[in-house]
Amino acid sequence: MARVRPGSTELARLLDSAAEPVYVLDEEQRIVFCNRACRDWVGRTAEELLGRRSTYQSGGDGPPEDAVAAGLCPQPAALAGRETAGIVGCTSADGRLSRRRARFVPVRGEEGAVAGLVVLVEAGELSEADALAALPKDDEAARLHERVRTFRHQMAGRYRIDRLVGDSPAMRKARAQVELAASGRGSVLVVGPPGSGRQHVAAAIHYAAGPDAAGPLVPLACSLLDADLIRSTLAALVARCSPSESAARGSVLLSDVDQISPESQADLARLLHSRPFPLRILATSRGPLSELASQGAYREDLAAALATLVIELPPLERRRGDLPLLAQLFVEEANAKGGKQLAGFTPEAMDCLDAYGWPGNLDELVQVVQEAHRRAEGVEIGAGDLPQEIHLAVRAAAHPRRPEETIALDEFLGRVERALVQRAMARAKGNKTKAAKLLGMTRPRLYRRLVQLGLEASQDDVSGATGR
Repeated sequence: MARVRPGSTELARLLDSAAEPVYVLDEEQRIVFCNRACRDWVGRTAEELLGRRSTYQSGGDGPPEDAVAAGLCPQPAALAGRETAGIVGCTSADGRLSRRRARFVPVRGEEGAVAGLVVLVEAGELSEADALAALPKDDEAARLHERVRTFRHQMAGRYRIDRLVGDSPAMRKARAQVELAASGRGSVLVVGPPGSGRQHVAAAIHYAAGPDAAGPLVPLACSLLDADLIRSTLAALVARCSPSESAARGSVLLSDVDQISPESQADLARLLHSRPFPLRILATSRGPLSELASQGAYREDLAAALATLVIELPPLERRRGDLPLLAQLFVEEANAKGGKQLAGFTPEAMDCLDAYGWPGNLDELVQVVQEAHRRAEGVEIGAGDLPQEIHLAVRAAAHPRRPEETIALDEFLGRVERALVQRAMARAKGNKTKAAKLLGMTRPRLYRRLVQLGLEASQDDVSGATGR
């Protein structure tokens, strides 16, 4: 990794004496210089920072130093050669998210390409509200970046539940339930449609105490394994575990436990109730097991044992307000892999995402963002960068097919006949003989049709009324 020796140049000494943080990135966005004020602000030494790549994202998995470098990420517009202003941040010694204004100044090489960036950080910290207010109102991508940064900071050090980002009531409830589940060892059932992130949430609960403190996580796909294999696997796990071993802190993840066969249900219920089960049970399902049990499609005792705590994840269609944050999160995850750095989505592209139905939920959104990220040529993902199926679905939704109208033939012919009879009677001025001739029928037949169509009372009705 690149290194800059302190005092190697007069310029370096001058910048190192500055009161405000200053750092320099090369053409690969690696930190090649950071002055003393910058090192003091982020709480890292030069050896820990130099050579780290500062990608446009809000932190994630990896060494803490990578998260610090990510907090110093430049605006993608600056990487394209435009001097811009933005917000950078780091976690302070007391655990707060420290935000500051920064100016990104591109340094161009001989052929005009961006050879690096000089970043000047202002003194004075900003609250989240101040940081959002400091950003241009029309720069929605930058505002979403700050909101994702805040969410990830709040969740850092506890568990990774990025897929639950959002302000919708369902997501707030789910995050609270995950926190409750992470604090205990009871069985947990994560309910949601395919693609909603059920396995991700279950794994986050298991690793809440950290990868070193957690035991093994053993996944079993109930929809793919037969009864014998599930039985033998669970029996082998039980035989290997004892309360004194680290494996006792492990968990079994039963994916799609609602699709387990009746035979396997009986085996699993017997195994859970025969003696204390040494492993924690985490399970996922497309729907509540209690509903299946009430319909007679699932064992009630097994449903109760697996669902001490139920966490429900709604489909993406029902949490559309969270879509911009999720899309921004996945863009930044793509940025973190290196290479192309994008700010987010244009308003037109975001409108297309919002108009789509998302039958594949979060998994489909991740795939769409990754493909659009690869195709984008500017600093933002435009509508033209989205996959063709998104545009086709949006156009189809904007011009829905008219429902086919059925024709009740008897009713239609009845209305036509009634209108013709009325017209003939009007032209004949009530004379039934003339009207029958106009209609090409006999007078008795016309009379019967008049009665059947309710246009004239029958003789029986008239006689009865006269008799009364």
